[in-house]
Amino acid sequence: VQLAESGGGLVQPGGSLRLSCVASGFASNYYAIAWFRRAPGKAREGVACLSAQDGNTIYADAVKGRFTISRNKAKKEGYLQMDSLKPEDTAVYYCAASTTCAWGSFDVGFWGQGTQVTVSS
Repeated sequence: VQLAESGGGLVQPGGSLRLSCVASGFASNYYAIAWFRRAPGKAREGVACLSAQDGNTIYADAVKGRFTISRNKAKKEGYLQMDSLKPEDTAVYYCAASTTCAWGSFDVGFWGQGTQVTVSS
């Protein structure tokens, strides 16, 4: 069972990055895909989630209008397109497979190892 993220890196403020998450070893298409992040010295926070059943999406207020979550079920891949990046977006980003897609009630079954995103000039 594995969730493997990629696509992190160093980007200037205002730039873009696209994170990818590849699932293997479990029936990932039945799970919602979610992205979390942990900034230095802060608690982990939810960023976005995409429901498996109806395709509904939710976003943290801090990223609404800038980040877009999507998935390709045929490839068992999830994505987080991040635009207009800000220094406060600097964090380790984790993808997760969850049975729920609601703030405060995630039920994560599997976690990725994380990918570092640094926004700095």
